[in-house]
Amino acid sequence: MILRPAVFLDRDGTLNEEVDYLHKPEDLVLIPGAAKAVARLNAAGIPVVVVTNQSGIGRGYYGWQDFSAVMSRMGTLLAMEDAHIDAVYVSPHHEKGQGHYAVADHADRKPNPGMLRRAAEEHGLDLAGSWMVGDKDIDVQAGHRAGCRACMVRTGYGATHDPGEAEHVADSLTHAVDHILAGWPWPSR
Repeated sequence: MILRPAVFLDRDGTLNEEVDYLHKPEDLVLIPGAAKAVARLNAAGIPVVVVTNQSGIGRGYYGWQDFSAVMSRMGTLLAMEDAHIDAVYVSPHHEKGQGHYAVADHADRKPNPGMLRRAAEEHGLDLAGSWMVGDKDIDVQAGHRAGCRACMVRTGYGATHDPGEAEHVADSLTHAVDHILAGWPWPSR
């Protein structure tokens, strides 16, 4: 099987405006240019995978139906720009979670790489040739732990967070995609 490189995206603060515990579709606002950036990745044939921590589910603040409704709205907004997400991976785990979600250091919860590794296995993705883009150092760490390159965007929490060990820092997802596509096709690290 030939593995394909992908772009992994954090959701809140990277694709959409940061809203604490986003669970209402009407509160979803895409960051300007984000849909067009995703469409450019789609047009290049690069899989786009969202990997998102959602402790609000684990804490009982909202449920899976709320999450699905937000993602459905995101799909609609992206489709208006001829863009789509190929797969979504979610970690509801948190040390303050309820029931089986009460796990402080779950393998899927970023900065751990579980969601990226599972996506790679399930979709035939080349992690060494992929990028992780997010607005927090935990996104950068998750990418590195999975073996990807990482880019921090200066939207969401990225406006104030230290970029840590990110290979690239971009003003927005648009500029991150500019950088990523400039090096396409990417060699594995």
